[in-house]
Amino acid sequence: MNTLLIFIAAILPALALWLYVWKKDTQPEPASQLIKAILWGVAICIPVAFTEQWVQTMLFGAGGSPTSLFGTTAEAFFVAAIPEETAKLFVLWLILRKNPYFDEHYDGIVYAVCVGLGFAAVENFFYLYGQENWLGTAIGRALLSVPGHYAFAVLMGYYYSLYHFVERSAKNAVSILLVPVMAHGVYDALALSGSVNPLIGGISFSVLIYFCIKMQKEAQRKLISMVERDRK
Repeated sequence: MNTLLIFIAAILPALALWLYVWKKDTQPEPASQLIKAILWGVAICIPVAFTEQWVQTMLFGAGGSPTSLFGTTAEAFFVAAIPEETAKLFVLWLILRKNPYFDEHYDGIVYAVCVGLGFAAVENFFYLYGQENWLGTAIGRALLSVPGHYAFAVLMGYYYSLYHFVERSAKNAVSILLVPVMAHGVYDALALSGSVNPLIGGISFSVLIYFCIKMQKEAQRKLISMVERDRK
């Protein structure tokens, strides 16, 4: 029973955000394509976890962890942000490269969110499973971590569509990966700082809340801009 409740708590935030994006699609994608994208997001969790463990060991030694703010920042970018966002982009490319339904600006966001939230739901479950205070953790992650993955996905999907439909410039091409990596890395760097310096961690948490609000507003602005492009 407890495992079922944890599973529900893990997937509900991702499902709610996915439904929000899906309902804004004026020409919804085939269910088979959306399920495929979600399953790809789920599938990459295992290879990403192994990659992250390998990078963690390379940076801090077997079983090691960062002991400075420089270390937590390196962990944020090299252990989490770069491997995760690179894997998401790779499967997004696999899904869209020969997809005949990828024919609207908004579609890039839809598919990227499917991948990102599939990944986030599985990650969320493993963070909650086995914890005594899983409900408190679930609430915190529902408010910050899962919406974070959602925002990273919106940013990736936005620039993917911008490059594909609007302007095939080097700037847009680089932004497809760079922008979500930077957003993800800054998010994790702020979140991890408290593990080595509680005082700075407390300040960073306040900055993190502000950063998350701004990031969600930016993601919403980009999402709406793609919806409006398709209405023209």
